[in-house]
Amino acid sequence: MALAAASPGGDEGLEEDEDELEQGLDEAEAEPEAGSGAKAAGSPRGAVLTRRGITLRVLLRDGFLEPAHGVLSIYYLGKKFVGDLGADGTITWQETGQVFNSPSAWATHCKRLVNPAKKSGCGWASVRYKGQKLDQYKAAWLRKNQPNAAPVEESLPSEGEEEEVPEEEEEEASREGRAPVQDLVAAKKLEERSKKQQCKSLVEPAGTDHGHPAKRLESKPRVPVRYCTLGTRDSARNPQTLVEVTSFAAINKFQPFNVAISSNVLLLLDFHSHLTRSEVVGYLGGRWDTNTQLLTVLRAFPCRTRLGDAEAAGTVEEEICQSLFLRGLSLVGWYHSHPFGPALPTLHDIDVQMDYQLKLQGSGNGFQPCLALICGPYYHGNPGIESKIAPFWVMPPPEQRPNDYGIPMEVEVAYIQDGFLTNDVLQEMTLLVEFYKGAPDLVKFQEMWTQDQTYLDKLKGSLASRTPKDQSFAHILEQIYSLLKLSS
Repeated sequence: MALAAASPGGDEGLEEDEDELEQGLDEAEAEPEAGSGAKAAGSPRGAVLTRRGITLRVLLRDGFLEPAHGVLSIYYLGKKFVGDLGADGTITWQETGQVFNSPSAWATHCKRLVNPAKKSGCGWASVRYKGQKLDQYKAAWLRKNQPNAAPVEESLPSEGEEEEVPEEEEEEASREGRAPVQDLVAAKKLEERSKKQQCKSLVEPAGTDHGHPAKRLESKPRVPVRYCTLGTRDSARNPQTLVEVTSFAAINKFQPFNVAISSNVLLLLDFHSHLTRSEVVGYLGGRWDTNTQLLTVLRAFPCRTRLGDAEAAGTVEEEICQSLFLRGLSLVGWYHSHPFGPALPTLHDIDVQMDYQLKLQGSGNGFQPCLALICGPYYHGNPGIESKIAPFWVMPPPEQRPNDYGIPMEVEVAYIQDGFLTNDVLQEMTLLVEFYKGAPDLVKFQEMWTQDQTYLDKLKGSLASRTPKDQSFAHILEQIYSLLKLSS
């Protein structure tokens, strides 16, 4: 049985009002108010219903709407949500299978996933049925059933709605009598989702190649831009444009969650990032404590795949999902590298992270953050030999500017020094060396990185600060370093 999700805050009252109106509707129909006068033309029910009393059930009953899959949609701050309309007037969100009793409840829930500060959903002006606002169907019902009533102004959508509907998509939807195709990854109903299925929904990001690892070789240096200079989205702008991150303090906000990261996580992703001159990617496993609002990152899962190899990517991602599930961990984020550039997000990285955040937040009833880490191993602008590993999170753009890019926010984290290297980490390091052996973009570790340091010296120096104090595994690390020299 699907879960019924009530919207928190002020809109919960709206949803309850609509439910009460629907529950009292039959009584009103059976016993019209005394002295209400002649019944409205075209319907015996019209005289007893106010505009607010017109619910989805009323519109379904009177033939203005028909129950169907995928006929409801919301566009908000660049994101799209698709829902099914039930014969009983409920809305089932396709992404999770959650059931909502009113447009207001569904709209508020979806908007808060994108923008947690959102207070209300403006449901009837936000939700569209086959490309047309529900408000228009309500107005049509009034024109038919209460022709003598004073016209009522249509509700205005909240800021960020209208701009999100591409005209050609809306025209096509109206012409074909359907809602535009959903652009998010469809998922099974909420109660059927295991951690493994939750993982699967995140490791297949919309709009990115399955072979995201080794995405490209680093070319000429790129100069970062400030977020405030970006303005509205521009398709002519290079998606690889680097963007400076913003601190929460700079915009007078508190970081919405706390983060703690294990040193073994940093060691493994740093090692992975050093191996190749191409970008690498991996996923982060951990736990989210809703009581303390603490996200703990306990494990890194490198993706051993190549660009364009979708079959191998799918296999590796499936293994990662199983590994997370067996360890009792949740998928809490991802990492990737900028081998010779600064550890700053690109416009593409910002969009991908925003998609990830939405999918993780939409996979349950409550808020769950998704963390992104960028590692810049060989950037000569780093202050020392250590790689720069930068955590970031994306804040939605202001509602009055829905077509702007998301805002990349710097995330403050606490680092937990592990007491020893686990066998998992050592095994992953060995597997990574084997995977990249003989690859044309494998870093030649015997060559010079600076005038007095080889690439292997650079790797060792960066990992030194992340290596546990227990040196019992030092000889195994040396064996791995020796394998690297032979491989390159």
